[in-house]
Amino acid sequence: MAKIYVLFVLVLLGLSGGQAVASGRTAMAESDTLKKGMASPDFRYRDVNGKIVTLKDLQGKYVYVDIWATWCGPCCMEIPHLKELERKMHGKKIVFVSISVDENRKKWQQFVKEKKMGGIQLNVEGNEKWVEAYHVDGIPRFILLDKKGKIVDADMTRPSDAKTLQCLSELKGI
Repeated sequence: MAKIYVLFVLVLLGLSGGQAVASGRTAMAESDTLKKGMASPDFRYRDVNGKIVTLKDLQGKYVYVDIWATWCGPCCMEIPHLKELERKMHGKKIVFVSISVDENRKKWQQFVKEKKMGGIQLNVEGNEKWVEAYHVDGIPRFILLDKKGKIVDADMTRPSDAKTLQCLSELKGI
């Protein structure tokens, strides 16, 4: 969490050289450790109501993952686009999972309720192993997994990018 926060601050101050960190895209994400077709590590996080959700629970549907935080401006700017993407993909074999790296669970829960966020809302609560497995060094970050939990794109486009809806709509068996 501290690493993500420091990088976010550097972007705000204009000291990082910018675009790669600001977009959440990383050179590591394109490395051999996260190739298309590889099995994704599983996660186990609580949702806003305290229910445990794992990646294995979601098998049988594509999984579009958003790694974000309430304090991240670019993350918050994607929320309306994510809601619209969810609306357009309603009834399809895809779930939208937002994994927050917020440290304050109550503040996060309140934010999710106030913004009427859909999909599956999860919080890492200090367990960032899954986020670290994807070499996330900036947020927001989006990941697409197939129905078997295998990586389709470890560095997927944002909901605000028109290519995202096109890509999701063209998935086999969606």
